[in-house]
Amino acid sequence: MEQVPEGDTPAVGKRKYLILDGIGGVPLGRELFEAFLEAGVPAVHWDALRQKPRRWYGVASALYKASNKAGERNGFSHLPRLPLEPLRKLLKDEAPTHVLVVGFLYKHYDIDQVAGMVRALGARFMLYDTDSCNLYSKRREFLYFIGQELPRYDLLFSFSEVTTRFFRETLGLDAQYLPFGAVVLPQQHRDPERDVLFVGSADLRRVFLLENIREHLTVRGNRWRRNHALMSPELQRRVDDRAVWGDELRELLQTSRIVLNITRSDFHGAETGVNLRIFEAISAGCFLLTDYCEEIASLFTPGEEIEVFRSRAELKDKVRYYLANPAECERIAGNGRARFLEQHTWANRVARILACA
Repeated sequence: MEQVPEGDTPAVGKRKYLILDGIGGVPLGRELFEAFLEAGVPAVHWDALRQKPRRWYGVASALYKASNKAGERNGFSHLPRLPLEPLRKLLKDEAPTHVLVVGFLYKHYDIDQVAGMVRALGARFMLYDTDSCNLYSKRREFLYFIGQELPRYDLLFSFSEVTTRFFRETLGLDAQYLPFGAVVLPQQHRDPERDVLFVGSADLRRVFLLENIREHLTVRGNRWRRNHALMSPELQRRVDDRAVWGDELRELLQTSRIVLNITRSDFHGAETGVNLRIFEAISAGCFLLTDYCEEIASLFTPGEEIEVFRSRAELKDKVRYYLANPAECERIAGNGRARFLEQHTWANRVARILACA
């Protein structure tokens, strides 16, 4: 847990935010926490993945699943992995005015119990939805999330405009659109070491599209080895099957001529998915080529601040064109970074949260 002393900042009154991070395997929650501090807002970061699980959790979870197997045919059940007492003590000691969950809670804590603890403090309970699209193909778990967790919050933020509309118009929940942001990175002019970089986990749609430009590719991410049967030998040789974050990711981004983003199949099917990689790449001053959706076009201007493709053939053509026209890549990358600095940093997102909550 990280924190700073609480103070009275006139711009934000006496607010204090607890960032309850449910997806600590990625840096988003920590970066958001740091942006609150930079804005002069007292904050505490609590990484659920770093907390000690219940005693004998593995055994208890297996028995719980076995005992609920019949019921899971029509629903979803899950034994939360963490005890409540450490979180209860944190809430008592820190007395936040706002609790912002990043990602989800249901895998970590009993959501009803946590909601009750937060409200007993008189604090506002909020969620930054970062992962709901990953549940689209897991129908029972998705229904559990939207039916059992989402209604417990006073206010929802979602990275997806499509999902925000679903939360608000279909489910009747108080929801606001909050795209991802990124840390502002110093711009570095480096000699390119590779033509096209793709960073992300394996997905059937990604495999099919990447095969089309495999001679130019460097691929980094996880779950690729298990999909080797779907990949050509040449594409297999282009893949380093390891996740990457932090300084190593930035080094890869800033030494690539083209950073390619391909939305996962579930996101693409819902016409959403402006993912974290888009903002990380543009912050790093990279030329970004991504698949088109209306959401990305509302944030950055295609052809001026980013570039987009709508088909396999267009992806191949644009990779060839921009590899042959590096000055055009530099122009678009510079415009994109300027737009990012003006509108899409984590500081911008924190200002939006403070205005809404």
